[in-house]
Parts: sequence; structure tokens; C-alpha cells
Amino acid sequence: MRQVILDTETTGIDPKEGHRLVEIGAVEMINRRFTGRTYHQYINPERHIDAEVVAVHGIDDAKVANEPVFAEIADAFWAFIEGAELVIHNAPFDVGFIDHELGMLNKHRQTSPIGPVRDHCRILDTLVMAREKHPGQRNNLDALCKRYDIDNGHRVLHGALLDAEILAEVYLAMTGGQTALVLDADTSSNKQQQHQANEGLAVKRLALTPGQLRVIRPNADEQAAHKAKCDAHQLRWFEEPQVDA
Repeated sequence: MRQVILDTETTGIDPKEGHRLVEIGAVEMINRRFTGRTYHQYINPERHIDAEVVAVHGIDDAKVANEPVFAEIADAFWAFIEGAELVIHNAPFDVGFIDHELGMLNKHRQTSPIGPVRDHCRILDTLVMAREKHPGQRNNLDALCKRYDIDNGHRVLHGALLDAEILAEVYLAMTGGQTALVLDADTSSNKQQQHQANEGLAVKRLALTPGQLRVIRPNADEQAAHKAKCDAHQLRWFEEPQVDA
């Protein structure tokens, strides 16, 4: 299963009022494993960015003045997300902005139109999922990080790629825990390069040679303490059988 965890930053709240995308960030997972592939792009929105949102994401007019406009990055962005399940927090907001951009692009596009998103991608809204799992509680990204003990201390301002990476961790925690680990011990050069590229996104498990772990058996005092505690709580207890030397 290919999933793309996605976030956007914008010039304002509503695309119907002429607001545009200024940043897109996305992280790819396949079968709940981070692949190391990401998409990140700042975008010149061809309009002023409202001061209220600059205070949130830190992207002002000057920062994106020399960035490409959406029409210049649309094909590369679409190639990254097409056919995937998009994991988005408050999906109607981000999808609404993306579809608005695609709609404006398609009016002037000479080749085949792109979109809309829901016709080509499945959508999983983690805000809806969080509200179902935690009704009556705050379910923004910061609250979920606190609830699932995910470190977001480096998140001073919102940023699309950073938020996508954090959302990926939150999603995995909400759906059964982190399984996107590098578990194999393949030492080929390709694997080594991939592992190095993924250092910020995946956890490496060290290979263990059979027989390397030392077994420490309980002594008589520890056995007695264990039995006493089990008896106190009316629990069955296990006494290790004595083995002749």
C-alpha cells in the first residue's frame, strides 16, 4: 500500500477568496515503511501573503518571490501523489486548495487536465480519525503529539514538510504503532545508502548473532521474593526447574 502523508501552507484561509498555496510537503510510505522519498516545494502564490498566516508558518512575500509558480511544479507534484492514499490532517482544507490550483491550471493547460484529487487518490483524514478515537478532546497536531508522546519540540513554526513528517508519526501511532522500521540486515551498498538517507525517518534495529545474549538466572532469594509476591496477589508463579550441572 502506497501512502503519501501531505501538508500544505497557504496565503490565507479560503481559496474562494483568492488565496493560494505557498508550500507543499509530503512523505512517502509503502506498507507502513518510510521509503526515504519526499516532496517539498515553496511556491510563488502571485499575490500577497496575509500577516496572520505569516505569523503561523513564517513564509512571507520575500521568501517565495523567486520560487516557481504552481503551474511550473504541478506535473512533478502530481506525479508524486497520483494513485496514492493521501494521509492529511483536516483533508478538506488541503485538498480544497490543491483542487483550486489545479482548476486554475487546467483552464490554461494545453495538455490533458490534472485532477481533481479525489478522482485519482484515496483520502484518509487523520482529524476525522482522531475525533472518532478521542471524542470531546483537542485533536490538532500538537495535541496528538502530546497524547502519543511524539517529540515535536523542534516545531516552532508550521512548515509543510516538517508537519508531514510529524503527521506520519502520529498516524502510525494512532493505527497500531510504529512499524516503519528498517528490520533487515542487508549490507549491500544500495541498502546502506538507503538507510543513510532515511536516518531522520526510520529506526534501525541492530542485527543480533544467536547466542550473543547472556541469560542471567534468578538465585534462590529472588525466586523466594517472586513466589511471595505472587502469593500476596493470588497469582500463579513459575519456579525455574533445577538443572543438574
